[in-house]
Amino acid sequence: MTDHRPPLYDVHVSLGAKFGGFGGWSMPLEYAGGGVLAEHAAVRQGVGLFDVSHLGKLLVSGPGTVAYLNTRLANDLGRIGSGQAQYTLLCNDTGGVVDDLIAYRFSDDRVLLVPNAANTASVAGILCNGLPDGITITNQHEDYVVLAVQGPASGNVMAALGFPDAMDYMAFEVAEFGGQTLTVCRTGYTGEHGYELVAPNAVAEPLWAAILSAGQPSGIRACGLGARDTLRTEMGYPLHGQDITPAINPVEAGLGWAVGWAKPSFDGADVLRRIKEDGPQRRLRGIKAKARGIPRAGMTVVEEGGAALGEVTSGTFSPTLRTGIGLALVSASAGDSVGVQIRQTVELFDVVKLPFVDSHVR
Repeated sequence: MTDHRPPLYDVHVSLGAKFGGFGGWSMPLEYAGGGVLAEHAAVRQGVGLFDVSHLGKLLVSGPGTVAYLNTRLANDLGRIGSGQAQYTLLCNDTGGVVDDLIAYRFSDDRVLLVPNAANTASVAGILCNGLPDGITITNQHEDYVVLAVQGPASGNVMAALGFPDAMDYMAFEVAEFGGQTLTVCRTGYTGEHGYELVAPNAVAEPLWAAILSAGQPSGIRACGLGARDTLRTEMGYPLHGQDITPAINPVEAGLGWAVGWAKPSFDGADVLRRIKEDGPQRRLRGIKAKARGIPRAGMTVVEEGGAALGEVTSGTFSPTLRTGIGLALVSASAGDSVGVQIRQTVELFDVVKLPFVDSHVR
């Protein structure tokens, strides 16, 4: 069900966008005159502009905000300071991932959380349960746009606009545009050098236009969420609802680095510590086709002899590698080669270390 349209919906229509549903939002999949392959290449080689305004925005504020969130979220907010962002997780009492999100620490008393679209209300509800007096959670989901400028030429675009461009990865600063304050973040979901801009809806259209204009010398393209998916899959970045879910925990998913194991407590801490100590029964692994097979989510993964090992959670044709790649949740005993049941044929895949392509985020 797609009840929500982003503020830039009419702009996307004018660019010939093909739309799809994402967490209740109607968002661009790809644009006329380009398509997923051209948009993917623009990000890997130059620069692309994405509208990801379907992402949630929860402002948590009040005395002791960071201290409170640090008792709930898995990663350790004490590892970062003001003006820095952190990838983190909200887990349930069985250790499963309710959502993965980015926390932007403005101060000890103000944090912006950016969860996935479909999980925004759930995350807010869970964090409101036990919320200390004086701390408030404000759902700003529909008040701001989020625009992602991604690719090796993205810094040139930021500099041309007069925005901060020399920040470290996972840092952020505020800037002014059209009389409004926006947040410029050195974050992204593509594996390339990039920025995400959180801006009030009032400047959405002129900001989009200004970015496209500033990026013309670099061959900028408007990019849809189809290319965003192929880009993130090449990096092995998990997608909530597929690669991580309330039934898949961070240890299985290879996200133990996003858990503050030394913290006294966080949601799901005790069970996650037991899973880590005992070792997971299954793991999220990268798979790369030995021949022409293209894996898709839900396909069964088998041993070369035929016994079931698990299933593909994400799969696609890699525009960079020109072959089929995917993420698969399989038995921890899986070897270096597996089969994937693709229609009536078992296609062979190498089990490989992630990411599939080199990261350039820093």
